[in-house]
Amino acid sequence: MSDVADWWRTSIIEMEPGRISIRGSEIEDLIGNLSFAEMIWLMLRGTRPETGQAHLLEAALVASVDHGPQAPSIAAARMAVTCGLGLNGAMGTAVHMLDDVHGGAGEQLVEWLYGLAEDSNVQQPDLEAAVTAYQAHVSKYIPGFGHRFHKPVDPRAPRLMSLVAEARDSGLVSGQFMTLACGIEDQLARLKGKPVPMNIDGATAVIFAELGFAPPLARGLFCLSRSVGAMAHGYEQMQQGGRNKGPTPPHYRWTFSDED
Repeated sequence: MSDVADWWRTSIIEMEPGRISIRGSEIEDLIGNLSFAEMIWLMLRGTRPETGQAHLLEAALVASVDHGPQAPSIAAARMAVTCGLGLNGAMGTAVHMLDDVHGGAGEQLVEWLYGLAEDSNVQQPDLEAAVTAYQAHVSKYIPGFGHRFHKPVDPRAPRLMSLVAEARDSGLVSGQFMTLACGIEDQLARLKGKPVPMNIDGATAVIFAELGFAPPLARGLFCLSRSVGAMAHGYEQMQQGGRNKGPTPPHYRWTFSDED
């Protein structure tokens, strides 16, 4: 039976009839004693977070839950419901859209911030050169900065940065990644001649980096948070009804062009 037993290997959960142990703790000892954010940390990291760490993680999750029906993932969740899907289908439709362009900026920024910190030997790097190089060799869009709707400030970012500052002042986090991100924001404003606000992807990326999460988990955590919005909007659409709703009212038509 060893070939069967070893088919999946995990250090996350141990289970037998009448017993469930997660990361070495019995489930009945976790129920009622750990918050959801603390449970997420335990599952992903294998340790229990300090209270302040859990508070910061929870703040990032709360901030990312929704951005309205104009967000492609949320619009897709509502359209999915009008096509007959249940909440699980609506949530899955939304999460499947959270990829590199819509939902991936947090992961990209965490990875870049880690690289900047490593390359600079924990000193402030030449951010103008770093931004210029990123735009030249990776993408003209700097992940986590700029917003097509919120100008000049994404209201979520300053609040989250204030919490990071408090955590830094209490010694909970280093503040290194917040300093880098704020420096990038200042550099972008100087280069563009106008504010280029840190957006929700940028602010939560700072938190995930300060807390030591691996870059892919930044996207996973964003998906986890935004799935709450997808569920809420999907359920609301169920109450409102509607069948086969597309992205625009049916009396609007697209632009046809025979040019490539």
